[in-house]
Amino acid sequence: MRYSHQMLCASSIALGLLISSRGMAEDFYNGRSVRLVVGTSAGGGADITARLLSRHLGRQIPGNPSFAIVNQPGGGGLVLANRIANAAPRDGSEIAAMERAIPQLAYMGDPQVRFDPMKLTWLGSLSSYKNDAFMLLVNTEFPANTVEQLKSAGQPVRVGASRQGSTNLSFALLAKQVMGLPVEAISGYAGTAKIALAMQSKEVDGQFIGLVSIQATQQDMWQRKLVKPLLQLGRRDRHPDLPDVPTGRELIKDADGLALLEFAELPFFMAQSYVAPPEIPAARAAILRAAFMRVTTDAQYIADAKKLQIDNSPIDHKDLEQLLIRARDTPKSVIDAYAKIIGTNG
Repeated sequence: MRYSHQMLCASSIALGLLISSRGMAEDFYNGRSVRLVVGTSAGGGADITARLLSRHLGRQIPGNPSFAIVNQPGGGGLVLANRIANAAPRDGSEIAAMERAIPQLAYMGDPQVRFDPMKLTWLGSLSSYKNDAFMLLVNTEFPANTVEQLKSAGQPVRVGASRQGSTNLSFALLAKQVMGLPVEAISGYAGTAKIALAMQSKEVDGQFIGLVSIQATQQDMWQRKLVKPLLQLGRRDRHPDLPDVPTGRELIKDADGLALLEFAELPFFMAQSYVAPPEIPAARAAILRAAFMRVTTDAQYIADAKKLQIDNSPIDHKDLEQLLIRARDTPKSVIDAYAKIIGTNG
């Protein structure tokens, strides 16, 4: 009887502390302006998405704080990532949009990364790439209609790409060296629009580009079927709109190759991630995480995201952390092989 009474008292105390901490967290946000920092200049995709989130997130947080967007470009988002990890206030008054490749750089041992991704307070990602696919897209006139035909076509596919470190160049190199495809990367193009023009003039045969991106930015090419996809990446299975196009994982048979591709594809599955600094109060972290996920089911947010052609396929912080754990646990030999491939020029 005494034991039951003690347990009841302990439970009551724990519940009281939880309610008290949540109340304090709610009071903290009442009338407050929270900083949402973006590691790119105004007007880009990450900035537009963050501004959309900022218009809706406050309604989901007790106390209804406002959000102020702060742009802090530098180092491809690395300057912001280092600051949020080491210098930002740890009270829940600041969150940040994390550029998708930054955690990958950390696990590659980049000396410019000065934090452990697992110690950040991850809120979740607005996009898991569920509705997208990163395609090898070629002109309709290109002689190969499938990956198998490409392998035996007798001529390489010339793909336009941006600078070293860009996703389209990295995956062109991976397709050649890991999947054994005859891909010739021609880098130096200033963005996908320039590559599309090069495809139209037959300067190049194709490019690596997202399905959503081509539909949004080069809609005419896609709708008139002036291009055709041969391969899809950033997916564990085939996209419903691309049922006859194989994934990169289908082409690789050895375990190390699959591990390398999985590590390379990590950024796709956490494409629009948001974080708070390490060690913020647990109750505030819980409020921010719950609010973040509620936004993605809010009818007004969904309608606004659709107008802006922003993907809404969220994952919560637990699923995001599992992705990071898998990346962290990738064998060093595999990560080193990946770093060597993307550090080459083809």
